[in-house]
Amino acid sequence: MITLASDFGSPYPAAMKGVICAHSDARIEDIAHDFPRHDVRAAAFWLRELLPYFPPAVHCVVVDPGVGTDRDAIVLRVGDHALVAPDNGVVLPVARELAGLAPGDSLEHDDVSTFVIDDAEADSTTFHGRDVFAPAAAALHEAGVQNAESLDRLTPTDSANLVDCTLPEANIENGRAEGEILVVDDFGNAITNIPGEFLAGASAVTVNGEHTPVGDTFAAVSEDDRLVTVGSHGYVECDVNQGRGDEAFGLEPGDGVILERC
Repeated sequence: MITLASDFGSPYPAAMKGVICAHSDARIEDIAHDFPRHDVRAAAFWLRELLPYFPPAVHCVVVDPGVGTDRDAIVLRVGDHALVAPDNGVVLPVARELAGLAPGDSLEHDDVSTFVIDDAEADSTTFHGRDVFAPAAAALHEAGVQNAESLDRLTPTDSANLVDCTLPEANIENGRAEGEILVVDDFGNAITNIPGEFLAGASAVTVNGEHTPVGDTFAAVSEDDRLVTVGSHGYVECDVNQGRGDEAFGLEPGDGVILERC
């Protein structure tokens, strides 16, 4: 299997699929192609939450605001998975997750190998998804992830050389949590970096000073009412039952948020 994830929208992913189909017999699965444009951190969050549910695969990720510059194209082999991506940190959180490492841990680990892709022959300086990452993903699939060293276009590198991306952690003390909005999903749920355990036993909190009920489900409050809950990812969300939490709370990615237990 080869999975594809990008911020391309349409129609550009079709070219990547064409390259993969022309050079391999891989089954192709789309993760998403509507990640926020140029937002490496948002893509890193979603990849960390989604890719661990997949069986071993080659995961091709292209959120690449530095395309055509001197940033490297890389492959991370993590056990039986391979992550093909630009060297901007987008796949490091999920690499740590797949390897069973904590956020910020060194990737110097027996289950992790890192490589640089030779992109000198790319036809375009603006579409490395088609010209660099898709061919590398197809070649890895055909050779087998464990045989990455045999591929001419891959050169081993030290993981310490890679650009890192770590998601910020909330500060929690004495019933008060200071965090920020990591992402907003398509439902308008404003997902914080505050661990869900902060809400344990609470019936209400204040969100940036405003009293807000805590619910285990969206339906714990009436339609169009605000609440905070714990999402499937394990973090506190600022939501509205059948509405948009980002609009109701006036929050967007990167905004600070302070929760205090009532």
